[in-house]
Amino acid sequence: MATYKDIKGTSIEVVSSDPSNPVIGQIWYNTTSQTLKGLEFGAAAWSTGGALTTGRQGLGGAGTQTAGLAFAGRTAPGGAAGNVATEEYGGTSWTNGGNMGTAKRAIGSATAGTQTAALGFGGLAPTESPTTSATSEEYDGSSWTAGGNLNTARFYMAGAGTQTAGLGFGGPALATEEYNGTSWTNGGNLNNEIQGRAGCGLQTAALAFGNTDVPSSEEYNGTAWTAGGNLNTLRQNAGASGTQTAALGFGGYISPSFLTATEEYDGSSWTTTTSLNTGRSKLAGAGTQTTALAFGGSTPSETAATEEFTSGASPFAAWSSGGNLPSARKAVGSAGTQTAGLVFGGRNGTPAINTTDEYDGSSWTNGGNMNTARKYLAGAGTQTAGLAVSGYPISTNGVKTEEYNGTSWANGGNMGNARAFVAAAGTQTAGLAFGGQVDAGDALSNLTEEYNGTSWTNGGAMGTAKKYLAGCGTQTAGLLFGGQTPSLTNVTQEYDGSSWTNGGNLNTAREKLNGFGLQTAALACGGESPPVTGATELYDGSSWTNSSSMSRARNQFGAAGTQTAGLAFGGLPDTNLTEEYNAFGPTTATIETT
Repeated sequence: MATYKDIKGTSIEVVSSDPSNPVIGQIWYNTTSQTLKGLEFGAAAWSTGGALTTGRQGLGGAGTQTAGLAFAGRTAPGGAAGNVATEEYGGTSWTNGGNMGTAKRAIGSATAGTQTAALGFGGLAPTESPTTSATSEEYDGSSWTAGGNLNTARFYMAGAGTQTAGLGFGGPALATEEYNGTSWTNGGNLNNEIQGRAGCGLQTAALAFGNTDVPSSEEYNGTAWTAGGNLNTLRQNAGASGTQTAALGFGGYISPSFLTATEEYDGSSWTTTTSLNTGRSKLAGAGTQTTALAFGGSTPSETAATEEFTSGASPFAAWSSGGNLPSARKAVGSAGTQTAGLVFGGRNGTPAINTTDEYDGSSWTNGGNMNTARKYLAGAGTQTAGLAVSGYPISTNGVKTEEYNGTSWANGGNMGNARAFVAAAGTQTAGLAFGGQVDAGDALSNLTEEYNGTSWTNGGAMGTAKKYLAGCGTQTAGLLFGGQTPSLTNVTQEYDGSSWTNGGNLNTAREKLNGFGLQTAALACGGESPPVTGATELYDGSSWTNSSSMSRARNQFGAAGTQTAGLAFGGLPDTNLTEEYNAFGPTTATIETT
């Protein structure tokens, strides 16, 4: 039997205490605890990358996450014309490359090609006769030149391999063709004919998947195709990256939905992982299973969206059940942390309530009642130094502030501008309130006010008036996201103590959401997009990435905590459920041995 050293080329390190800064995948034996340990991988996430200069669908792709290539595709809704444009990705943005010789859409590509050695073939070329094309072109990093013609002209082919060892298969045909850098020759036929397959891998080790009727994938060994593992989600026209034994499939279409679903393939089976932020089909992909790139596609309109997939870098995260509220409530105010949460006000079948409940990490108990019953209020601060801001009806409660000391509420200074549906951030003595609705006629506010523990003063106005938004952070480093303008928005803005500036947009535009954390480490969850959602996103100070969704989709709920230890409770549809969010980086695990 092979030893660890035979396989890895090095022995397992023997230590008396765990390493202070291990790397992911490192294994060691701790003589003190007499255990074999290792550092586990984290989870996976899609994040927003730089948008294509030209939105398109049915395009070709090649390269890596930091050196990608996009070419051809359809750019006009309902149009038959293809495109000659090529774009190169540098890891943050796309720049124009050399144009193709022939405008095409529904093109095939050698997905293992590079930014400086790519291959595009087949497709629909309206300027050719017939329009279904057999031509191929090769890219050298600056310009395209004609390559050899396919034996069978077709479109929406899948591809694999490189510029000098390419593979094209599918389309409205079973035929497979192999390219040697000069000419195409026939290979073994696919077992199932379907247009709109995705492909990746090499000429002698390729993978084909995607079918509206059959979930199976197929594997090519350079001669023949054999059945592989079944996809968990039926789809066609998906994106792909990676190899035959370490592939990533993402997006696609199954009537009537444009999919976000992402799956990983290990050479025998598919497992579901973190979804794309934007559902789409007829997109292109590049990179590997752990560092992939998705770009372009149909939503159904042509999109320029680019997303980057990274596995093993983001923390593992999950929502789990906490202690239930004493009763269902919605339109509440909230503050505190995961182990010291606070909920106050709202409604539970009556027009408004004044009750307060405190959370200790496992259960809720009654606290002191507010002086004024109200709903659609905002909160900030902690369980023992909470702040309740504004509320509905606006005419009677829109300016009211109350302070909580862990036992009872006392009236604070009135806001200068009456409103409800505001967001709040900060502490009891350094609070921030922003946005909202200013009257019963649905007029919206862009005003910001700052609280010093006694009185409110005007701060810098938001860029756009909105209500049903969420906020977190501090008085001098605040964050707002989502809301209604009156259309749904995904805009994020950052406050520096005097003015708001734009940050990275949420992946999902929504209203009546909530969130917590800091300006550079925030979490957004729930809301209505529509429909009501449990979607969760994490903010790092520049962009949002998707995380694990709440078990219960909800809006108008309370939330508290940090980006790595949060709390969500109550909300609409009426519920008393509490969920706890926990995120973990790579963790040390004990390896069981016999």
